[in-house]
Amino acid sequence: MATDSILAEDFRFDPYSPQNDADPYPAYERLREEFPLFWCEEAGMWVLSRYDDILRALQDWRTYSSAKGNLVDELPGRAGATLGSTDPPRHDRLRGLIQKAMLKSALQETVEPLRLAARGHLEALREKDQFDYVAEFSSRVTLDLIFALFRLPQEGREEVRTKAVLMTQTDPVLRSKNDDQLEAYRWMSDYAEALVQERKKAPGDDLLSNFITAEIDGEKLRDEEVRLTVTTLIMAGIESLSGFLSMLGLNLAQFPDARRALAADPALIPDAIEESLRFNTSAQRFRRCIAQETELHGKVMKPGDFVMLCYGSANRDARKFENPDVYDITRKPKGHLGFGGGVHACLGSALARLACQVSAEELLATIPDFSVAEEDFPWIPSSNFRSPQRLVLARG
Repeated sequence: MATDSILAEDFRFDPYSPQNDADPYPAYERLREEFPLFWCEEAGMWVLSRYDDILRALQDWRTYSSAKGNLVDELPGRAGATLGSTDPPRHDRLRGLIQKAMLKSALQETVEPLRLAARGHLEALREKDQFDYVAEFSSRVTLDLIFALFRLPQEGREEVRTKAVLMTQTDPVLRSKNDDQLEAYRWMSDYAEALVQERKKAPGDDLLSNFITAEIDGEKLRDEEVRLTVTTLIMAGIESLSGFLSMLGLNLAQFPDARRALAADPALIPDAIEESLRFNTSAQRFRRCIAQETELHGKVMKPGDFVMLCYGSANRDARKFENPDVYDITRKPKGHLGFGGGVHACLGSALARLACQVSAEELLATIPDFSVAEEDFPWIPSSNFRSPQRLVLARG
């Protein structure tokens, strides 16, 4: 740690700073090239930034454990109790049951409702010269999707969205979750618990009911596991998925040649989504805990040390991807970490890809030409995620 302090007198990596939210990539490059294993004082943990190191960590859960939480700033009660914050064998049991529940909810059945929702929100934008892509499109589409999948009661939609947004955020001054963000998590947990008890009495044809009834070899998810899973998925489905969709919209606004190519040939959209996940993933950083002493790049990480895995940096590593700072929708970036990897690869990735594809198809069919109207837009304050808080686009 002392050596890093001497070498990096002119360098800080602060995952809580607004400057990092706006553009982390110059700092990532210095980390990769000069400090591939860096001690971050602001977060109190090591930082890994190179693709191969992060992929190895994702694949080696015995050394890089998730059991003490996978969020850089973990929420109370999640560590060791959710799919993303457990190690095998418990993780495998949870994943099997959750995957069975999700498979029972046929993915293709969501396409038409999703398409109709996207069209409805876009119809309201037809006569507008400018619109906030986040508030008026991406967040509304994902809210519709999650409410449909879980059959959530329509009253209180905006409160659910507000709490989901707060849960993903971190206070840049406190460098941790603040009282409002923690209260939002408690609110969502209570909301999920009430839904679980209601569906246990009267299960229906929805994802929440599938979580309750999913069974493998006579074993089901416990109530606590269902509550935490639903709490996490509502947060991720509403805000994290909105972030993926918002970053795709931003990329298409900033790279007009790519946008025009997709508008002319929508068959290219799936490849553009993969490139967006590589080039500008909203899932930027997650953490692990060192379970056994590990030496890397001449330094030693000891058991109990936390380490931050910077997916956003790995996806821009020239050792893995040629011309990594170029947005190229013909690239086919095999192996990108936009959805993580290893045993904790995102279980909702197929749904996220589908939501992005349908939304992009409808957006480009309705508004094929748009650009960023306000260059100095705000980003969500988060030590984990990165996406615009507000993104005003201008037509034409």
